[in-house]
Amino acid sequence: MSVSSPSLPKPEGKRRAGPRWTHWHAIWVAAVLAFVLLWLFGKPFAGWAFKYPRGEQLPFRRLIGEFMKWLVDEASFGLFSFTELTRFIAAVIDFPYRIALSLLSTGFLQGQGSDAVQILPPVSWIAVIAMFTMLGFYAGGRRLALVVGLCFGFLALFGQWNNAMITLASILIAVPLGVVGGLVLGIAGYRWPMFAVFLKPVLDLMQTVPVFAYLVPILFLFGFGPTAAVVATIIYALPPMTRISMLALGQVPGEVHDLGRMVGCTSRQMTWRVLVPSAMHGLMVGVNQVIMLALNMVIIASMIGAGGLGFEVLAALRRLDIGKGLEAGLAIVALAIALDRLSQALARRAQKHEHKTAANAGFVARNPYTSASVALIVFTGIVGLAIPALQTYPEAWQVSTGTFWGEVVRWINVNFFDQLEAVKNALLLNVMIPFKRFLLGLPWLGVTGLLLLTGYSLGGLRLGLLVATLAYLIAATGQWEKAMITVYLCGISVILACILGFPIAILTAERARLWNWVQVIIDTLQTLPSFVYLMPAVMLFRVGDFTATIAVVAYAVAPAIRYTAHGLRHVDPQLIEAGTAAGCTPWQLLTKIKLKLALPEIILGINQTIMLALSMLVITALVGTRDLGQEVYIALTKADTGRGLVAGISVAFIAIIADRLISAGADRLRARLGLKH
Repeated sequence: MSVSSPSLPKPEGKRRAGPRWTHWHAIWVAAVLAFVLLWLFGKPFAGWAFKYPRGEQLPFRRLIGEFMKWLVDEASFGLFSFTELTRFIAAVIDFPYRIALSLLSTGFLQGQGSDAVQILPPVSWIAVIAMFTMLGFYAGGRRLALVVGLCFGFLALFGQWNNAMITLASILIAVPLGVVGGLVLGIAGYRWPMFAVFLKPVLDLMQTVPVFAYLVPILFLFGFGPTAAVVATIIYALPPMTRISMLALGQVPGEVHDLGRMVGCTSRQMTWRVLVPSAMHGLMVGVNQVIMLALNMVIIASMIGAGGLGFEVLAALRRLDIGKGLEAGLAIVALAIALDRLSQALARRAQKHEHKTAANAGFVARNPYTSASVALIVFTGIVGLAIPALQTYPEAWQVSTGTFWGEVVRWINVNFFDQLEAVKNALLLNVMIPFKRFLLGLPWLGVTGLLLLTGYSLGGLRLGLLVATLAYLIAATGQWEKAMITVYLCGISVILACILGFPIAILTAERARLWNWVQVIIDTLQTLPSFVYLMPAVMLFRVGDFTATIAVVAYAVAPAIRYTAHGLRHVDPQLIEAGTAAGCTPWQLLTKIKLKLALPEIILGINQTIMLALSMLVITALVGTRDLGQEVYIALTKADTGRGLVAGISVAFIAIIADRLISAGADRLRARLGLKH
């Protein structure tokens, strides 16, 4: 980031002239005045402006339900039906998944159900740990090998090995399919700009529609079981790979294109022999994102038959067993850390020129790690027949902290119940409930008009029409009231996350050692499954809006800290030196220079906090909220595709409105401050 002109505190002796009155000021004053008059006095005369008439609502819910029924029951390609096509796709995905599951968890079985007999055991726990440790050594040396070995050792030590291997089997299938699908779409978007224009809003919806909303159509089309869960994971994890692929391919230098044309590359050769290898570093970032999102999906996928660590966390939530849920959640974190570090190290290694073994060398010399892995699998498989501890991690060696964490929550409830209730009631009665009533009393027509004006002010007519249209569609589909409750919960949570996150970022941004610890904590918070946050919140505060808010704040606070610290750490040192030379106090340096120049990054951090809060609100429907998240969850339990998708798309519309307005505001602020990327 470069700065075109320094911005230092102005001397107190001479005041700047106030802002010049323009026609925009008059327009805004008139718009706000009209909104207030409508809000205060319009209900008796224009009730339709507050609650969209039921008879005029757009019948999207019914149409989606009818379309889904037609798709499942009647849609046909002649030789086969649409349902048969999707079940064939499910069978194609199921075949490699069963092989991966057999290798890692169940072993190879003969027969089905209770009559199944194991004819070959799975790969032993020792062999799996050793293979991933060797992969870590190959990719990043001793330190990475140690990290990966400890992460997989954690899975065995805390009794999560079998669940983790079931989850890993899903990841090993979903990630390659998500990477390939995202790369193909990204190449298509890069090659054909018109396709990219069509693709971007689709990707926006895929990333913002709650996963619960499209679990119902996936169940109808692909059936109940691990395969449907893999499909849901691919849909959830594919958009970042597509976006990053288009970005990485677009950033390939023009000289590389010229070189490819000079040597006579065809279009296909230019893509796969020139552009993709040149963009490999950026593409590996997309692979990393697919891995992280796939792991983030494992709990929700367990609701449609995935099993594994996600099912363990979900079962613990239903029993309110915080210890078991936390251990299963930390097991997901350990798996995420291991796969994340491995993917990053392999990406770095792919960029380096490696010495190749002579072609006439033997297989073992050319593939030492593969040879060692095969030998270890065979050895532990044979010896494990005589020594079961080498094949399956013994239960006697497992440890658990479940009882400890349960006792901690119980002790807090016994000793601090009155204080917790006082904080809860004070926030509910004085802040949350009044804010909720305020939002529910706003006219949808007035809010839509203000959004139109705001969008036009920040980004022009196109942005104004976009946000106003999305707000209108929320009202016209009968979701306005629940959308306002969603906005209320999201708004309160984001404000609390900022109040908590900003001071932490300010205190730690320039203290390297302290920031390293904070970074470890927020990395853990971002990789912990969202369901894990609900258990302690419910056990301490029972169900309700306050409990949901606490869980959302814990889940969404990380971006507020990370982006604020990033902005403060990247302020031009020359400006800080200039401020110090001008006699600024530390407080003036912070408020007049550092925070001002970091404000665009801080705003983008708030944007990301809003996105995470909205994604978490769908999960908090399990603890009694009455917003769009609950509507999506009810639709899932009743298998009502139309209801779920309409509510889910409404959540997506809220996310898109917030994202577009905040991004436009950040761009305008960056231009005003003279900042450039």
